[in-house]
Amino acid sequence: MTVETADLRPGHRMSRVIKGGWQLAGGHGEVRQQDAIADMEAFLDAGITTFDCADIYTGVEEMIGHFIADVRRRRGAEMADRVVVHTKLVPDLSRLADIRPDEIEAIVDRSLKRLQIERIPLVQFFWWDMGLGNAVEQLEVLKECQSKGKIANLGTTNWDAPVMDRFIDAGFDVVSAQVQYSLLDRRPAGAFAEWGARRDVQILCYGTLAGGFLTENWLGKEDPGFSFENRSLIKYRLIIDEFGSWDLFQQLLQTLKAVGDKHGVALSSIATRWVLDQPQVAGAIVGARYARHLPQTLEVFNVTLDAEDRAAIDAVLAQAAGPNGPVYGLEGDREGRHGKIMKYNLNTNPADKVHGA
Repeated sequence: MTVETADLRPGHRMSRVIKGGWQLAGGHGEVRQQDAIADMEAFLDAGITTFDCADIYTGVEEMIGHFIADVRRRRGAEMADRVVVHTKLVPDLSRLADIRPDEIEAIVDRSLKRLQIERIPLVQFFWWDMGLGNAVEQLEVLKECQSKGKIANLGTTNWDAPVMDRFIDAGFDVVSAQVQYSLLDRRPAGAFAEWGARRDVQILCYGTLAGGFLTENWLGKEDPGFSFENRSLIKYRLIIDEFGSWDLFQQLLQTLKAVGDKHGVALSSIATRWVLDQPQVAGAIVGARYARHLPQTLEVFNVTLDAEDRAAIDAVLAQAAGPNGPVYGLEGDREGRHGKIMKYNLNTNPADKVHGA
């Protein structure tokens, strides 16, 4: 088994399965920080070199930083330098109108300090509302941080092609777009992927396993409705609602289970493999917290879907109602049911309440 890699740009080689960090942040269930940090080394040794995090994922940049520093101390700089960190920079919604360039650079400096590295391989930029403030000016700050050696590459997250065109046309080298992409949410397919190919922007996918819904844990289960304390589960339960009925979701799980049994892997590995096989996709983020999840995470590199597999999956997908519209279109409506569960001011206020609550 060889872990597949992709090059976003020369010198930026990433594992195509990316270890996610959102579920290590607060509000996603119990996190045993010391265990999670220690287990990161098992992923690195297995070839999962790329770690996704964000400035607004409470405590996650620090956890990855402790891991990198520990590896550097025990195993040397060469080993520590194999870790490829993808973080995000997400200014608070409440600050978009008046945030200063020096404050943007201060966020970069804070991430560098948390991560205990000298240069961030990839910073993915997001701006909640393009009608507020000057996003182009702030991305220019990040470009200046590149020239200072603080950032290697720039990407975006949760923006559709028209927004990114503005930046690319202004001379910014946008190497990647992180968007939600799964069997339940195929909004990036088609026009968005074709745009990425034209613009040399590769897709990094989150929500690949829909917060754990695309696993055996939910096979054969009754519809739970929306009674979750975990915002991640609420978010992806809403996506299932857009996809179709709970029965159709169960039909998809049953189909993935059958394909997985045929190949001797978990249905989650089939779901991840499907995403990795989509045009313009460089990598998929999988929220595996601990080393015990590693063997199943690696299964995806032992699977090749054949025509029969794809036909079985496509037959279910053909019955799906949605989600429809542009990437992040549903979530971008702050008054809609997808937008109302979001927190918009986590950079300065980690205890920010859910919008509309």
